[in-house]
Amino acid sequence: MTYYICGSMTDLVKELIAKGIAACSDAKFEEGVKYFDQALANDVANIEALYNRGRALSRVGRLEDALSDFEQLVKIQPQNPSFIGDYAVALHLNNQNDAAEAQFEMALKLEPKNPYRYSSRAFFKDRIGDLEGAIADYDQAIALDPEDAIALNNRGIIEEKLGRKEKANQSFDKSNELIGYKPEQNQEAQPDTTLPPIAAEEKPLTRATIIKSIFTKEGFKDFVTFSTNLLKKNKK
Repeated sequence: MTYYICGSMTDLVKELIAKGIAACSDAKFEEGVKYFDQALANDVANIEALYNRGRALSRVGRLEDALSDFEQLVKIQPQNPSFIGDYAVALHLNNQNDAAEAQFEMALKLEPKNPYRYSSRAFFKDRIGDLEGAIADYDQAIALDPEDAIALNNRGIIEEKLGRKEKANQSFDKSNELIGYKPEQNQEAQPDTTLPPIAAEEKPLTRATIIKSIFTKEGFKDFVTFSTNLLKKNKK
């Protein structure tokens, strides 16, 4: 599959994007947004600037503005499953769950063999209360990637919610085995379910790292933390 790679940019736009990324790397998201604004003033459809601004806007709670950026990305590349998936997340964070579900489905149709597509939709279904649907999607993700400890762990959490203790323990045991966690040796340690704050973990993305992130388990970790933190912020 072919993905868009940014073409030539002026030195000014490159410099502004680099400054925005540096600011966001230091958790200075408002400052980063200003740099991305300037970059987009000079190059209105710049993919790097749009993507990173959308992420930064989300981090400061400007969810409607972030949604606008992700929507524009999808208009620029309507067949790009990664942008469609990000758009789905943005819709969900703006409480547009019917539209979000349609976008998750579209991304999955474009990449039916990518386990991340099932995992991300499963996480969404869990958030909206469709627990059986979430388990079915995690089952699909695990079938495609049997060593996905995150999907196994998250499936176990949902099975536990549904009172299926034996199945939940099987999922947790397999996840623990994959990550080398032994509960009997360390009762205080826990599997990686909550994940560290995104500010400490996430770096703003260039086109190269956009592609890398969304197709790895780290990409799903990022999605989970990104969504959970913002949803908590919205409820305050």
